[in-house]
Amino acid sequence: MSPGMEKKKALVLTDGLLAEGFAKTCHGLLRGSERFEVRAVVDRQHVGKDAGEVMDGGPRSVPVLGSVQEFFEQGRKDVDALVVGVAFPGGFLPDSARGDIAEAIRRGLPVVSGLHHLLGDDPEFRALAADRGVELLDIRRPKPTSELHFWNGSILEVETPRFAVLGTDCAVGKRTTCRWLLEACRSRGFSAEMIYSGQTGWMQGSPYGFIFDATPNDFVSGELEHAVVTCSREAQPDLILLEGQASLRNPSGPCGSELLLSAQASGAILQHVPGREFFLDFEEAGCRLPSIESEIDLVEAYGVPVQAVTLNSEGMSPEDLSTYRRELAERIARPVVLPLEEGVERLVPLVTGGAGGRFPKGE
Repeated sequence: MSPGMEKKKALVLTDGLLAEGFAKTCHGLLRGSERFEVRAVVDRQHVGKDAGEVMDGGPRSVPVLGSVQEFFEQGRKDVDALVVGVAFPGGFLPDSARGDIAEAIRRGLPVVSGLHHLLGDDPEFRALAADRGVELLDIRRPKPTSELHFWNGSILEVETPRFAVLGTDCAVGKRTTCRWLLEACRSRGFSAEMIYSGQTGWMQGSPYGFIFDATPNDFVSGELEHAVVTCSREAQPDLILLEGQASLRNPSGPCGSELLLSAQASGAILQHVPGREFFLDFEEAGCRLPSIESEIDLVEAYGVPVQAVTLNSEGMSPEDLSTYRRELAERIARPVVLPLEEGVERLVPLVTGGAGGRFPKGE
């Protein structure tokens, strides 16, 4: 979190999708944020439940309410903003969510959104916000070209080791694994920073990064380089973790080569979801996920070693996951880690070793 940043209390809207991967922004905020403290979640499908239990079975004392109106009818006023905590398909706002956003504005709450649908350009919301004097913060609003950076090679002077957390598809848990690894490294005495590349990373309070899919393609590499160079100069960390987006071979938007080439990654952690046969949302098109072995080969063809594979247990029983993990570890001769089930401590030595003695000794 940037120095002096005040942590705000948030009411988070998930519009019936709290239990789905689409609510990954809310999930990220529930798991930890230096920018927002979640006080309640608005989700009509899970009213009365604990939001943490809906997300992953772990209670977090965050109630789920049916609407923004219900929040205020309870007499509560202990929030500073409404956060749109869901990435709707296509990035556009469905009609079902408009009422809660409008109610929040009428109640004087600022609204923070990472959707491609810019609330500040929506006639209804813009008029309501102007009438109530409320801020609409669209964090995916593209920056003016004059504020963007083109890749210039300054990354080549950065000596700080950089490790990319990549995935074989969208929504496999790259950011969550990256943040948990950041926290694990810090807990072991290492100075670490994360370069965010999506809306949730910003909402969790990471001070360095940019939003990949709100940046014109010509400037993606430069914005990434600028974030890494700025982080290295200002924070002077022992290591930098790079949050990946999508995957190298996702047909709807291949991403990742920028982290390997433009950010000059020292190594990579590769997250995989073995219970998924097709790329997310492209099941009907028959777009099959590549094998994890071929994805490792592709990453290493860029000259970046893959230190470990992390697994998302989506769609797998504990028994099947255990068997798959054991067999995969034998095939690839690398550590295979289950972040959600066992944490990421085993990854810490992989990203903190071999740095010429810069790091303190771990246990």
